[in-house]
Amino acid sequence: MTTARKQLISIEATSYYHCVSRCVRRCFLCGEDKQNQVSYEHRREWIVNKMNSLSNLYCIDICAYAIMSNHYHLVVNINQTKAMALSDHEVVERWGIAHKLPLIIQRWLHGQLTSQSEHEKCIEIIKIWRERLWSLSWYMRELNYHIACKANKEDNCTGHFWESRFKSQALLDEKALAAAMAYVDLNPIRAGIADIPEKSDFTSIQARIAALDKQLVTAPYLHPFVGNKSDAKLDGIPFRLIDYIELVDWTARQIRPNKASMDENLPPVLERLGGNINNWLKVCTQLEKSHTTAVGGQAQAIIAKAALRKKKLHLYAFE
Repeated sequence: MTTARKQLISIEATSYYHCVSRCVRRCFLCGEDKQNQVSYEHRREWIVNKMNSLSNLYCIDICAYAIMSNHYHLVVNINQTKAMALSDHEVVERWGIAHKLPLIIQRWLHGQLTSQSEHEKCIEIIKIWRERLWSLSWYMRELNYHIACKANKEDNCTGHFWESRFKSQALLDEKALAAAMAYVDLNPIRAGIADIPEKSDFTSIQARIAALDKQLVTAPYLHPFVGNKSDAKLDGIPFRLIDYIELVDWTARQIRPNKASMDENLPPVLERLGGNINNWLKVCTQLEKSHTTAVGGQAQAIIAKAALRKKKLHLYAFE
């Protein structure tokens, strides 16, 4: 039986989630079909471009992504705080980027309402839109619907393009977040289609390294690294960018054949996060194989079970 999404995603449990969507048909989402001599490489740009455009609409921060031949990965931060801080006009402006505004909202914008009941109706609609702006389900629905429509039109066919709903894993602590991001960024290396992170096309690690080379603060549309959460005013991933790049590079060396060197010094961020090295590498290579809905420590799991209203949590215990 399919688990209700509200039992998989809860902002009270964690704001970070690893999401995966897979193509249902045997034809490619992206990549090249050598048998039929057809290339679908251009579809990778579709996904990245749609993600970027949705960043102007939703309060869903992209921490990591990887676009593969028949699926894609996202690590996201549900930014409820940002959504709740928006004014009513900002909510309407955002929602209007990709949706037609009803006439009553257009009249509200121009100060043309004639009754209190109309005003209350507008506030009710805006409240619904505000909640949708930090809804991961709505974000993934819009992203996948857009890609499915374009792919079906190009393939001249109808029907389901994606394999059921997107799958999600709750990332309950910093270690789980770092491991999931590394797992996503290292997808092309594990698949043998790239040798080093900076050559992993259509991944967030490649985008971040390219931005760093251009001396940009962060890659466009990606959630920034802020070092740590000691400063409550900072909104971002609780690591330094350079530490994360070093962590991904070190992890890549361990999973590439004949390249591992376990006696090398550990990256500083991995030393800070602590835990068993072999467990870290297992998560970075087998995160999806565990068929879990949450990743993190036992203490965080107790909080997550209460937030998700579940008696049992399919947890990858990552201590």
